[in-house]
This record gives sequence, C-alpha cells and structure tokens, in this order.
Amino acid sequence: MDFLYRILLYIHILSVIVSIGPFFILFPIVKRLRTAGETEMNAHLGTFRFIVRLAKHSGHVLVVSGILMVLTGPWTWGTPWLLTTLVILFCSLLFLARAFSPTLRKFNEEGHDKEALAKKLNKAVWIYILLLMVMLWFMVVKPYLW
Repeated sequence: MDFLYRILLYIHILSVIVSIGPFFILFPIVKRLRTAGETEMNAHLGTFRFIVRLAKHSGHVLVVSGILMVLTGPWTWGTPWLLTTLVILFCSLLFLARAFSPTLRKFNEEGHDKEALAKKLNKAVWIYILLLMVMLWFMVVKPYLW
C-alpha cells in the first residue's frame, strides 16, 4: 500500500504543477491582448483557452489522485486541513468556470473594450493563482485548525 500511495502522491504533485504553472504564462499574453490586432488576438486567445483547459483537466487528475490518496493513506475526510482545502477547491472550481470563458467570449463581440477585458482577465488570473497557492499551502503545511 505504501508504494501505491507514493505513486499517487507523485501523480498528485505533478498535476498540481501542471495546473498552476501555465497560469504564469498568461501575464504577458494578457498584456499583449490590450494592443493586439485581430489575428494576433485570436492566437493569444487560443493560447489562453488552451491553458485554462489544461488546468481544468489537470485539476481532474488532481482531484482523483487526492481522493485515492485519502482512501489509501493516513488522512481521513474529517481532517480539518483537508476539509478546508476541499472548500477552497469548490470555490476555485466555481471561479474557474465563471472567470475566464465568459470574458474570453467577449473579445469576439463587436465594440468590446480590450483594455477592460484584459484588466478583468489579469485580475482573474491573480485570484485563481492565489486560490491555488492557498490550497497548496494547506496541503503542504497541514495546519491544525480545530
């Protein structure tokens, strides 16, 4: 069982890296969206969509590996840091679903304000990274909460 847990832990950590890392690439892309022409903007939006999709799918691996780790490891579902992480995870899923796709679609609408949309995307990226980093802190530190 120890070997299985170690493999799951490796998969879990790898999926965290894949779900957080690419978001840092988005900052220069958002900056370029403010002044991009039509074809350049479509290329940047495609990259942005790909990164959000990649984070979403690596998040699925993250959740499944996390569930399997709880089932095979020393932690229980009642562990305070785990419950707190799950609450933040649920909030980040809601945020991910609402923060990026609707804003990215607005870039294709007539008369859109590139500056305002880019500012909104930049803020959303920072919020999402912050949520992910808080979850990461809970998973690494495993603080005693109650």
